[in-house]
Amino acid sequence: MRVAILASGNGSNFEALAHQFQAGLLPGKLTFVFSDHHNAYVLERARRLNIKAYSFEVKEFENKAAYEKALLQLLQEQEIDLIVLAGYMRIIGKTLLSHYSNRILNIHPSLLPSFPGLHGIKDAYEYGVKVTGVTVHLVDDGVDTGPIIAQEPVMILPEDTLESLEEKIHQTEHRLYPKVLRDVLLQSDKNKSKGE
Repeated sequence: MRVAILASGNGSNFEALAHQFQAGLLPGKLTFVFSDHHNAYVLERARRLNIKAYSFEVKEFENKAAYEKALLQLLQEQEIDLIVLAGYMRIIGKTLLSHYSNRILNIHPSLLPSFPGLHGIKDAYEYGVKVTGVTVHLVDDGVDTGPIIAQEPVMILPEDTLESLEEKIHQTEHRLYPKVLRDVLLQSDKNKSKGE
């Protein structure tokens, strides 16, 4: 399977996955990374790892639909089978969803359905819950509402700060996402060999 990773910022989840692909621990091929910000650090990480990187921004297009159409064209030109979101901070629209239904994975820093949206870690910390975690799910047309594939809890200890909780969440993401992606890719290979 040919995989593309979409990211908007730092790219630590991208790098964790890229190392797994390069070490042969993930089946399939990491074809490229895409960012919706020209100055996103994820693009530098990709260059250092010799992985193709592309970027364009919504403001360069007439509207979001035109932006997504250009992104879809890139994905189709590269024959991408699976899209992996790794800190991609845009809601996926109908253009991509209609072509990649059940083939877009996302990771979210909370135990969904609790604390969806942009600030899952901060929201859980400020609410005072004792357990939060990480969720990997399929993307649908809602915000963090798609079918859940896997979750891993993270305890919030009395001595935790927001910063220490963020670090624990990121460590969990870097462990869980490759494991789930490996399972998804292996299952897809099995389905292909069965002719499904």
